[in-house]
Amino acid sequence: MSKNKFDVDYTTRPVDRAGRKSTLSMFMIMLGFTFFSASMWVGQNLAAGLDWWGFIWAMLLGGLILAAYTGALGWIGAESGLSLDMLARRSFGTKGSWLPSAMISFTQIGWFGVGLAMFAIPVAKQLMGLEVTPDSMPWQGYLLVVIAGILMTASAYFGIKSLTIISYIAVPAVAILGTVAMIMAVKRGDVGLIEQFSRGTKDLGIIAGAGLVVGSFVSGGTATPNFTRFAKSGKAGLITTVIAFFIGNSLMFLFGAVSSIYAGGNDIFDVMLNLNLFYIAVLVLGLNIWTTNDNALYTGGLGLSNIFGLSKKTMVLISGVIGTIAAVWLYWNFCGWLNVLNCTLPPVGIILIISYFTNRKAYLEDSVPEKTVNWWAVAGVVLGAVVANLVKWGFPAINGMAVAAVCFLVGNCISKGCKRQ
Repeated sequence: MSKNKFDVDYTTRPVDRAGRKSTLSMFMIMLGFTFFSASMWVGQNLAAGLDWWGFIWAMLLGGLILAAYTGALGWIGAESGLSLDMLARRSFGTKGSWLPSAMISFTQIGWFGVGLAMFAIPVAKQLMGLEVTPDSMPWQGYLLVVIAGILMTASAYFGIKSLTIISYIAVPAVAILGTVAMIMAVKRGDVGLIEQFSRGTKDLGIIAGAGLVVGSFVSGGTATPNFTRFAKSGKAGLITTVIAFFIGNSLMFLFGAVSSIYAGGNDIFDVMLNLNLFYIAVLVLGLNIWTTNDNALYTGGLGLSNIFGLSKKTMVLISGVIGTIAAVWLYWNFCGWLNVLNCTLPPVGIILIISYFTNRKAYLEDSVPEKTVNWWAVAGVVLGAVVANLVKWGFPAINGMAVAAVCFLVGNCISKGCKRQ
């Protein structure tokens, strides 16, 4: 029996031809990955600060930047068949890869926990009539967190096959029901969408708005190779990633924007409640969070597996337990820190991209020289993260990537005597 029978998720080696999935399956997985409830909060901020056309232009500009970044990673993952962590082992070194693995795992487990609470707390308030505050939540609310945590951990535990099934169920349901509710909300309003967008103080520039769009998912987008490595080809990985990010992110921003200007809530869940669609609201909220949470936990499991050498399934279980136990605390105390940490991952992604395309033949032949630690890659991530968090001019993610890229390229040039790689 082949090794693949025991590791259907190809944790430590490239995905072979037998493990590749159809373009439709990859599209569903990637689209479900972008159905991120926190992106609806960004949509709310965009609607508060921009008129309709400013909203559209910010969404398009930010979307193009995200598409370029995630599309490159999507191509690399599909062409090489390697996960983010296996790519990091080649660019950061076997032990140097622990840094990006730890960073991606920490942020994704954190968002997993936040996602659990984002589902449990509104449902506890609306379904059970419970009073939930940052200081207290009745036991029924914690029970909801535990049930959701078990279900979402289970889907991540069973790997890419389970993620595919969840995506096939959740993606059409969220897209259709969410769009219908959004249209119903607009029809119930006293003015049209464009006029409603023009109300209020519009003090956000298009560039700043595009920065919010980029920041909404550039962190999660760094994990793109974990999923596109199952695509049939580099071209399929690129196309499915770019289209999925444009469609998925746009829907999330629209759901958040419309909910805020017509219903005054944070997301489509509030719109559905105001339309007396409570049970549909619970379904859409649950499926929306599930599609992102199982991908996040899957990514966290792969990262921790690279660090500790244990199986992906074992690390998914451990990550799920940690995320579930800490969920409510994370929701009330850690969202700000997670947003800061989001700026630390784009430098990782740009180093993976540069390393791959400057050594593409070696990657495809699996002959990349092995190092213990590539200190220039590590320094690039550290300096890039500092700049991304401290420099307020322009796009934080792009600032961090630029610094990381320069540091990595200059460092490699110095270490190789400025010879062509």
